[in-house]
Amino acid sequence: MTLKQLEAFYWAATCASFSTAAERVHLTVSSLSKRLVELEISLGQPLFDRSGHRATLTAAGERLLPQAVELLRRAEQFRAAAGVAEGPQGSCRIGSGELASITWLPRWVTALREAHPQLSISITVDIGEALAQRLERGDLDAAVIAGRTARPSLRCTPLASASFVWCAEPQLARGLRSLDAAAWEGRTLVTLPRGSGITYVLDDWMARAKAQPEQTVSCNQWGVVAGLIVSGQGVGILPTGLARGLEHRGRVAVLPSRYKLRQLDYSFHFRNDDPRPLVQVLQRACVATADFGAEGPFF
Repeated sequence: MTLKQLEAFYWAATCASFSTAAERVHLTVSSLSKRLVELEISLGQPLFDRSGHRATLTAAGERLLPQAVELLRRAEQFRAAAGVAEGPQGSCRIGSGELASITWLPRWVTALREAHPQLSISITVDIGEALAQRLERGDLDAAVIAGRTARPSLRCTPLASASFVWCAEPQLARGLRSLDAAAWEGRTLVTLPRGSGITYVLDDWMARAKAQPEQTVSCNQWGVVAGLIVSGQGVGILPTGLARGLEHRGRVAVLPSRYKLRQLDYSFHFRNDDPRPLVQVLQRACVATADFGAEGPFF
């Protein structure tokens, strides 16, 4: 039994498929399968049931997986104690919602590359639910997602909160002294689609203001939402940093309201059984650079 065999077992057991697991350990599927078979022979029992469409863990595999995770974790601790740890290298896959990607994610990546130049970084931008699913499947190493996870296979660390303000194109904003229920008569709301993290922020504000927009224009990208607001297509909320940057350029006006928009909390998400030091490296750099108040690069 070798550590490489245990590593192959861990990824094969926790990824959605053998092909995904093979990518994580930089092997072909056939080479991964060979390592698994060698491990099963050394243990004298099968770890996977391969009779179905997709290989699943046997009872022995389920029982031994936590032991494999612990052995891999101890091996990393041993290397660190011996002073031979080289730091993370190879491929690293991180996920992010779009709001982080247009504000502070470039700083996160910069910090990672400066501290760990041997790390090859791949970024996936998607909605939170999709990112959580990809984390569980083993497609990602970590992800920045709004809220805290309720999935038993994942853990999260609080990062930072994003604040928002109401905005409109300056000429459109001249007719709005304060945004309240009456102000929405004949006006269009520009926003992200329902199901995004911002849904809860909007629903909370609309309920407190007893407001109902006459029409809605939605898009799943913050950049497009900002562009629609800048072009005078309606009134919408933007992250405070992005809104202030556009306001300084004279592209939007920030609208006052007696009802404050709630903040949206974000967390660093990762798999709770991942034994690699890479996760701690990603987490430290993420916590150090998270700042949703950044203006962003748009317009």
